[in-house]
Amino acid sequence: MKRNLFAGRSQTEGMGLNLFTEDELYAIHCATLEVLYKTGVKVEDDEALEIFYGGGAEVDRTNHIVKIPPYLVEDAIRSAPSTLFLAGRNPKNDIVLDGSRVGFTNFGEGIRVIDPYTREYRKSTKQDVGNAALVCDYLSEVDVFERAVAAQDEHALVGPLHEAEAFFNNTSKHCFSGANNGKNFRKIVDMAAAAAGGKDKLKERPIYSTIVCPTSPLQLVRDCTEVLIEAARAGIAVNVLSMAMAGGSAPVTLAGTLVTHNAEVLSGIVLNQLTKKGAPVIYGSSTTIMDLKYTTAPVGSPELGMINAGVAKLAQYYLLPSWVAGG
Repeated sequence: MKRNLFAGRSQTEGMGLNLFTEDELYAIHCATLEVLYKTGVKVEDDEALEIFYGGGAEVDRTNHIVKIPPYLVEDAIRSAPSTLFLAGRNPKNDIVLDGSRVGFTNFGEGIRVIDPYTREYRKSTKQDVGNAALVCDYLSEVDVFERAVAAQDEHALVGPLHEAEAFFNNTSKHCFSGANNGKNFRKIVDMAAAAAGGKDKLKERPIYSTIVCPTSPLQLVRDCTEVLIEAARAGIAVNVLSMAMAGGSAPVTLAGTLVTHNAEVLSGIVLNQLTKKGAPVIYGSSTTIMDLKYTTAPVGSPELGMINAGVAKLAQYYLLPSWVAGG
């Protein structure tokens, strides 16, 4: 089992990047609580609305707006586990996420590849998903595998199922992938259970985690909430990953973007924890700026590094394992 090095820890040797003081982190937290309670989040799904309502949130069913009291947010942060065990099909690839230890994964999800044989720049396929998993399985620097590319040769509605078949058969490391909806998620869990040797074995050694993305600004759409709820019930870790764009779907300032980002992620964590206290969850981010000239989301920009260093500090402030994009 791997326990990786620490990052961003207060110590007298090495180097780190501290973007905020404790007081500044508390200010961002307080601003987030205000957004969640005064503005709220838009929630499409009736079951999610019912769970929020049953937990004590204010629910406007006509406009699908949920306003979350601060105590619900604080309770969810406290009930979410601070340490996660991510199993690989090969035990040597097991990894523990805790504290400020840092690990690495590949980036995802690409939609085009340069063919390694023809050098053609083309759409990615199911075979590319398997090939990427095989490469990542070989690389000791990659701790867990994230679905690297999309199987665009399969129907979009069931693409995640084909991708899961491809990566489960080509890596012995822990696997992350989005399911797009609750139905697909349940089927991928069945596949993971088959690979692990049964559902009881999967609970003992979880080889799969899922990913959901709130829609910026401040929305939890049906496909997202379905997976948040199903993951909590199944005991599968869910990475709640906002992909806000500063200057586009989020404020242009670093602190302002972190507030809306924080509100989106914490609203997902609240729903997950209201469904089942103590369900495994990860605080995620692929938030970056919007390139105002090309209207794109540059993941290699310096601002992405700054935003996600801030996100990592927020996650540490909450004692939650984090997953952030790197430039």
